Amino acid sequence: MLRWAVIFLIIAIVAAIFGFGGIAGTATGIAKILFFVFLVLFIVSLIMGRGRV
Repeated sequence: MLRWAVIFLIIAIVAAIFGFGGIAGTATGIAKILFFVFLVLFIVSLIMGRGRV
């Protein structure tokens, strides 16, 4: 999931360079959402992993 966030961030940067503001804004929003979902899932997996040991 972190890979997809980075891909959308790169798409946003390239779109911003070429002047496609709408696409850049949308790709940035998607990248932010994916990053925070990744972060939440990562923290949950850390907590669940500690409970089993």
